[in-house]
Amino acid sequence: MFVSPPLPDLERFPPLRTWQRKALVEYLRRRSEDFMAVATPGAGKTTFALRIAAELLADGTVEAVTVVCPTEHLKSQWAAAAGRVGIQLDPTFRNADVHSARDFHGAVLTYAQVGMAPAVHRRRTMTRKTFVILDEIHHAGDSRTWGDGVKSAFEEATRRLMLTGTPFRSDENPIPFVAYERGEDGLQRSRADSVYGYADALRDRVVRPVLFMAYSGETRWRTNAGDELAARLGEPMTKDLVAQAWRTALDHRGDWMPQVLRAADARLTKLREHGMTDAGGLVIASDQQTARAYAKLLHEITGRPAVVVLSDDEGASGRIASFAASEERWLVAVRMVSEGVDIPRLAVGVYATSASTPLYFAQAIGRFVRARVPGETATVFLPSVPHLLGLASEMEAQRDHVLGAPKQKDGLDDDLMERAQREEDASGELEKQFEALSSIAELDQVIYDGTSFGTGARTGTAEEEEYLGIPGLLTPDQVSMVLNKRQADQLAAQKRQKTAETVPAQRDPAPVPMTAGERRNSLRRQLNTLVAAHHHRTNLPHGKIHAELRRICGGPPSAQATIEQLEERIATIQTL
Repeated sequence: MFVSPPLPDLERFPPLRTWQRKALVEYLRRRSEDFMAVATPGAGKTTFALRIAAELLADGTVEAVTVVCPTEHLKSQWAAAAGRVGIQLDPTFRNADVHSARDFHGAVLTYAQVGMAPAVHRRRTMTRKTFVILDEIHHAGDSRTWGDGVKSAFEEATRRLMLTGTPFRSDENPIPFVAYERGEDGLQRSRADSVYGYADALRDRVVRPVLFMAYSGETRWRTNAGDELAARLGEPMTKDLVAQAWRTALDHRGDWMPQVLRAADARLTKLREHGMTDAGGLVIASDQQTARAYAKLLHEITGRPAVVVLSDDEGASGRIASFAASEERWLVAVRMVSEGVDIPRLAVGVYATSASTPLYFAQAIGRFVRARVPGETATVFLPSVPHLLGLASEMEAQRDHVLGAPKQKDGLDDDLMERAQREEDASGELEKQFEALSSIAELDQVIYDGTSFGTGARTGTAEEEEYLGIPGLLTPDQVSMVLNKRQADQLAAQKRQKTAETVPAQRDPAPVPMTAGERRNSLRRQLNTLVAAHHHRTNLPHGKIHAELRRICGGPPSAQATIEQLEERIATIQTL
């Protein structure tokens, strides 16, 4: 006779957050087979899911629990979290085991593990009334085998709970057990039963506000045809040129990456000196060779070796756990420290990969938003590339998985980079396409709450230091106030310098025409000044003013707007 371990004690659970209580009430009210909860990284999806599991075990609705997650490391993390509240899950279960050991309530699996032997898990599910938690459910659509396997294995489950912080995919593979609704445009969109987005969590101070520090700079490279090209990151150019300039900037042999890493480490030091004493940093690289090169640069900059995690191979989980519990400064990852991996002290990031899908970007930024105490902020350094600036500006946007929408390639090597994340050997393929010659970095702008701040600054200058030195313990409103003050001081200093340099001349020299990049920076400064003035007149938040201008004039956020769009917004705000 099968003897189950003791039932979990509901009194052992930590107090639930407001969104968790509301979602729990909705779940218990519906008592439906399927429920999808969308919650931003760091909001507490694990605690919510385990509380439901405890409720269902306690009232006899289910007899067993199965958790499916993306990676091996997360299996151990889920088992540990469940054990703390009295739910015993086996993270070492193998497909060959067939049944869980009697002293466990169930097991933790990976999507790959289920995809390899769905029949095994179907039998386990049918043997006992089972509650299945599908963590980061969008991964079940990573391949047809995984999706079909998950559906086959768990379609007979008594209850299924789908969790995700990014309820969308870059392809049209349907996500198992997710409900889709057809809209007026004829497209099918995923439907969630509970949604707690980043904007909600930021308002409740559950997550950290994120400052994006975008760096531009001159880049030079040689094509495979032998032509030498030069371009400035952030200036208007074709998608092919953007991609090549972007990869040139990320080359460890140029000056761009050392300068950005030095700035990121300076920011990390500032956070550690002002309240976040154990703050850590993460560099997201594109391949193994580059990751090791970045780690070497960080060693030279900091005098201490960086922790390198190349994949989910043997030992990677231990290195991640060790880093999370330590006070080491930097972690360098290739296949990104996976979504859901809990390293709350990560507060500074360097987005040093050309992977650019909204899903990948959202997962990456999710590593830095988990709040511990009120007032903590996160800072992410990234190349000043229009596509990334748009994603940074729209971080609070809520997305759904859409089926049937036309797909547009952005020309930024996403397919190649996705293969690199799986294979980690893409460096040779990339190098065949071009040869990076040189690059330098300059602080282009700071993006916060969809608004662009700053007028540009060379690395190593007092102007850059002003932004790198923003205090690390601030409320969202204080972040906006400090950035406005920094920008005002920067504009005033530039005005004083211009006045001091003015000397009488017999003849006015011919004006030097601005480059497109200089013109855009000038217009962006002018627009920000007008928005600040409108804010003082109306007390409306800067973000709302920018959003209203976008509604009236159309176009992307100001960080990636064209010269014509900026000019139109300037003309519009002058009439408000």
